[in-house]
Amino acid sequence: MSPPLHHVQTSPTLPASADVVVIGGGIIGVFTAYYLAQRGVSVALVEKGRIGAEQSSRNWGWCRQQNRDARELPLASKSLDLWEQFAAESGEDTGFHRCGLLYLSNDEAEISRWASWRDFAKTAGVTTHMLSSREAAERGQATGRAWKGGVFSPSDGTADPGKAAPAVAAALIKLGGSVHQNCAARGIETEGGRVSGVITEAGVIKTRTAVMAGGAWASSFCRQLGIRFPQASIRQSILSVSPVEHRLPPAVVSAGVSATRRNDGRYALAISGRARVDPTGQFLRFAPQFVPMFAKRWRNLRPGGLEAIRSGHETLARWRLDAPTPMERVRILDPKPDPVSIKETHRRAVELLPQLRDAKITHAWAGYIDSTPDGVPGIGEVPGLPGFILAAGFSGHGFGIGPGAGHLIADLVSGAEPIVDPAPYRPGRFSNSAWGKVADF
Repeated sequence: MSPPLHHVQTSPTLPASADVVVIGGGIIGVFTAYYLAQRGVSVALVEKGRIGAEQSSRNWGWCRQQNRDARELPLASKSLDLWEQFAAESGEDTGFHRCGLLYLSNDEAEISRWASWRDFAKTAGVTTHMLSSREAAERGQATGRAWKGGVFSPSDGTADPGKAAPAVAAALIKLGGSVHQNCAARGIETEGGRVSGVITEAGVIKTRTAVMAGGAWASSFCRQLGIRFPQASIRQSILSVSPVEHRLPPAVVSAGVSATRRNDGRYALAISGRARVDPTGQFLRFAPQFVPMFAKRWRNLRPGGLEAIRSGHETLARWRLDAPTPMERVRILDPKPDPVSIKETHRRAVELLPQLRDAKITHAWAGYIDSTPDGVPGIGEVPGLPGFILAAGFSGHGFGIGPGAGHLIADLVSGAEPIVDPAPYRPGRFSNSAWGKVADF
């Protein structure tokens, strides 16, 4: 069962040309297109399925600075302001609000790591409050239990995954951009060694700049162009339950489970990091590069099944540009949720927040979280193909930093001063033998 998702009207006509074509209508793609359109750039956004229908509507909805890797923290901080600015300037509702995020723990080592991050965050101007045992119990009184400690990040918040990407796409259309759903990008045309057009199932859009924001499909698309982009996906399962009358924290996480209140009062429930690994040819091809990542996180990963092979987003095959591609055969990645994980998540949630015991399960879904070997996204022009901008591999962190990432990509495309230093995200690092430090969070 897919999560709830707002509908966006498709633009009636595919343009013959555009300054920029953005491939992929997730949160990264829509914000990129929005910030380009704000600058007077003609932009066309093409999406093989529906706007926001894949991971952008299947995540927790957290927009956080807390526990961010140092390389992503500047982008996360900028994004929080941009979430607020977007609502004010566009009039569209993403469901964003700074409700504060609550972390509770009975693990001394975990609390110590949070304290170390707090000390680092101070140097970046980020405020986060370590909670004593008494303070954690007060903040988490809905749990009805004692805690050794916790963290409260007051300036962090949440947005609604079912509303956010569609809201940004609607704002894009108001600015004169075009949005084309059920319109897969099959490939890239080049002239003189640089991008000259994007080939879609509905025709060619002439352009000198294409942004690949295709999420879990990005690596297989890049392969068609001879670009090696190491990417692996894991399948995470989430459920939501009906509203309850009791006052519960709007966003809380413990080692056992997380709970996030949506705008309509439902709670989304998930186990942090718990996922299935569905083997594919692409996964096996890039497995050596992901050894450090999986070695660090293996405790939360379980062997999966054939879901990813059936979906086709990690195919190693080459496809023709004049015939349907895997993206047209599977318009929306909608993998089956893991019933074992759903049952365990619900059990843990009721254990953490007993008030959820009488709530009904309204939805259960799964999504593919695409990752890079170091857990940091690839953002920037791909070496060897001028005009082709990569914006993928957000490793489960993309929703919250969507506004900042979109702004950064628009900066790079338009030649403006980057909102943050783009160096940590440069795609060229994927060709190095040393992959760097795997992201902590």
